[in-house]
Amino acid sequence: MTSVTATKRSGPDDPHGGHSGRDGQGGRGGQGGRPRKAWRPGPSGPPPRGKAFGDRAAWFLVLPALIPILILSVGPLLYGIALAFTDAQSGRTRSTQWIGTLNFQDLLHDTLFWDSFRIGLVWAVGVTVPQFLLALGLALLLNQNLRLRWLARALAIVPWAMPEVVVGIMWRLVYNPDAGILNETIRDLGLGDGRDWLTGLATALPAVILVGIWAGMPQTTVALLAGLQNTPRELHEAAALDGAGAWRRFRTVTWPAIRPIALAISALNLIWNFNSFALVYVLTSGGPGGRTRLPMLFAYEEAFRYGQFGYAAAMGCVMVAVISVLLALYLVGRLRGGEDR
Repeated sequence: MTSVTATKRSGPDDPHGGHSGRDGQGGRGGQGGRPRKAWRPGPSGPPPRGKAFGDRAAWFLVLPALIPILILSVGPLLYGIALAFTDAQSGRTRSTQWIGTLNFQDLLHDTLFWDSFRIGLVWAVGVTVPQFLLALGLALLLNQNLRLRWLARALAIVPWAMPEVVVGIMWRLVYNPDAGILNETIRDLGLGDGRDWLTGLATALPAVILVGIWAGMPQTTVALLAGLQNTPRELHEAAALDGAGAWRRFRTVTWPAIRPIALAISALNLIWNFNSFALVYVLTSGGPGGRTRLPMLFAYEEAFRYGQFGYAAAMGCVMVAVISVLLALYLVGRLRGGEDR
């Protein structure tokens, strides 16, 4: 029995009772002594009929939303970019000529445009930063266990639900130099006779910025409040048991939880505020003396007051480029933040 077992375990290639290799590695393996080949997948066949039909059905479902975007957004954008390289002006009898980059060269030396660009940056930053800080404080307050909290939350979003034109008309009444509630309050308190806030060279831009903060704060508040409500309360309770104060709990628990939302809403607010038009147009129409003339207002005047469509389109292209840079910086920051996590 022992000799038979030894014979089965040994082979002719190994005098010590074993093979000199395994399946093609220095010895014979498999059947007939041929080395085994590694399995490789063959060419894939056509996709199943059900999957192809599902892909076509998905495209049919997307088309109703995609077609309006192409017609109302992408199409006008491409047309505006093409228009920026022409001398298009108002008037049916005027012929449009291709002038290359001449409009952009004129923009480089247009001090009025760069002044409006500077005012637009001051407006965007001056609205976005205080708006975020006030919205954060209001969100923290509304996240507490207060009486009639539901009513306070409902009232907090009222400015957001109002159209910008209505907000502008309402605040024009507030700033009215003769019968406005602001000047009446100043007179009642004995602080002076009031002033014309929207036509003063020194007060027009701060007055408009104040309206922008008031009008846009509810949107930021709602976004931050949603982030606060998703923060586990157990983390706050554990930090409180460890002896952490209110500021330390905010810095170590609350802020890390709402930081992605805060960065996203701040970046979007900066872009939206830079593109503002209706609110400032209703309040001041860019005056006095161009002190509140944002880039959008300047392009609007060039196009529809002076009929310089090609030049206004070039301004629009510059603003689209600036917004694209802001979006790229935001997306890069988001991707790096995701990789860090």
